[in-house]
Amino acid sequence: MAKEFSRTRRIAQQLQQELAQVVQRDMKDPRVGFVTVNDVDVSRDLSYAKVFVTFFEEDKDVVQEKLNALISAAPYIRTLVAGRMKLRVMPELRFIYDSSLVEGMRMSNLVSQVINQDKAKQQQFGSEDASVEDEVQADDIADDADETKGKD
Repeated sequence: MAKEFSRTRRIAQQLQQELAQVVQRDMKDPRVGFVTVNDVDVSRDLSYAKVFVTFFEEDKDVVQEKLNALISAAPYIRTLVAGRMKLRVMPELRFIYDSSLVEGMRMSNLVSQVINQDKAKQQQFGSEDASVEDEVQADDIADDADETKGKD
């Protein structure tokens, strides 16, 4: 019987939860600010853990400063998390900025802009185009129906 999750995945999930609590509650560094731990990827031998984090900042310089603050505090964070988790080997933490959330929000905004532009064009040109398209579709449906009757 196969396990639903591998040991490394279970450790990664627990590590993600513990890291989120430590970074939000126990760290007093004002340079870090509000951080979200998106995902943790643990190596098979449990020696390294890639910690994917997101900051709610779009300025690349500010993001880099916050990331550098986390990197410099990594040994301290590792010590705090090691006290909470019962592991023989505590993985070395490597913090990586995850831009997927920012990119997702940017793409969502672009889609919203396109939808709003389409609505504005529809209102600008009126519903004449829409009624012409409806008539063409209705004629096509009627023609298809006539063709199927003729085949029987």
